[in-house]
This record gives sequence, structure tokens and C-alpha cells, in this order.
Amino acid sequence: MKKSGKLALDIKALEKTYGSGTHALRGIDLQVREGEFLGLLGPNGAGKSTLIHSIMGLVMPSGGTAKVFGHDVVADYQEARKLCGLAPQEPNLDWFLTVEETLDFHGGYYGMRKAERKTRISELLEAFSLTEKRNVNGRELSGGMKRRVVIARALMHKPKLLILDEPTAGVDVELRLELWHYMQKLNKEGTTIVLTTHYIEEAEQLCNRIALINQGQIIDDGTPIELKKRFKKKTLEDVYLTVTGREELTREAKLA
Repeated sequence: MKKSGKLALDIKALEKTYGSGTHALRGIDLQVREGEFLGLLGPNGAGKSTLIHSIMGLVMPSGGTAKVFGHDVVADYQEARKLCGLAPQEPNLDWFLTVEETLDFHGGYYGMRKAERKTRISELLEAFSLTEKRNVNGRELSGGMKRRVVIARALMHKPKLLILDEPTAGVDVELRLELWHYMQKLNKEGTTIVLTTHYIEEAEQLCNRIALINQGQIIDDGTPIELKKRFKKKTLEDVYLTVTGREELTREAKLA
């Protein structure tokens, strides 16, 4: 989809310090335009999860602001939350609900009427090859199937902004490619997507812009081509290693 001038996500000077003293976010500034597919790249502990949880209202920021399509995530929480869908890194399904019940409850939570929920459930079951699993309990699903259900659940209420936290971690190649295809389709249809991933090739394949985060700060952002040019590196992987302080692992360093 073509990017519009409208901001899907507008984050300014966002801070988060936990009670333990951990300074997880240190003045994050990040804007994502409607229709973008943004990749958020950074090592463990960089602040990715805290940033996502702040956007979703699961963590209260210590300072700064975050808005989803103009709605402040703190002052206007309900409206901001309605516009977002989150697929967390760890599948957090109710073990005793069937796949269909999981989707139905989620739709009900967002105020969808019964007939609308029924239609949407059928669409998602078909899209994620889950139709034959509709009456299976969460505890009986394989890891890959759980991943499908988590993403389908995030899409149940047709969010304008979809946040995917490591959606292909630990899945097989076939499912990874299947999910890539579906994410690209969603984006072309108009859904704004923010993707966190450790797979450099995934970010480069899917995202039209990459934001590099480390130690609670956005170090830089741009298209893969722009980032490689600015950091004078041949690969996005080498850009990432440079930003995270591991330049000795870059291909140039290995060849030196």
C-alpha cells in the first residue's frame, strides 16, 4: 500500500524506568506513517518489548507521549487500543478454549456482534489454514499452530495497526514463508505493520523501513539501502552489528 501522510504511530521522547531502576526507554522518538511496514531491529534488552508494551497500554511510560492514529495511549487508552492488534512473542493462549472460542472471545471483547464475529472467524480460519483445528483446544496445538492462532487473534477485530513481536521465532521454513506472504498481503490491503525480529533477512525482505534500537534509544532509521549507505556497509547485517557494538563480527572485519 502507498504510505499516506497520516501518522499511524507518533512517539515522542518516550521514557520508561522500572522500579528496579532499569532505564528501558531513553527518549524514544519514532513516527510510522499509515501503510508503512516498519521493522524494529535490536538485540535482547534493547527496549523493543517495553516499547511495544507501552504502545499497547501494558506498561505505563515514565515520560513522553505515544499516539496511535492521534489517540494518546494513556489519556485515550480505549480508542488507541481498539486500533491495535498485538501478536506477542510467546503464545499466550487459554489452554482450555478451542481455536474458535479464542477468536470469538477476542472479537466479543472488542464489541463485535455475533454475526460479524462468525464471518470474521471463518475468514481467519481459512486464511491461516486452521479450519480443521477450529474445535481443538489450545493445549493440543503444535507450536506452529499456536503461532497461527495468536496472529489470527490479533487480526480478529481488524486493527489498523498490527504489531508482530518475533512472529516467526522457532517456526519451520514453510510456516515462515507462509506468514511472510500473509503479512505482505495485509500490508498491501492497508494494514500498518510494526515487526520486531532477530532475522535480518526477514526485515530486509518485508519492511520498507527499518528502525535500529539499542540501549533504549532509536539509533537510526531508514530504508535498508539508506542505512547501508549511511553506515558505509554492504549488508544490513553489518549495519546491525555496528549499531549493537559488535563491529568485530562484520564481514569486513573478518576479511581484514
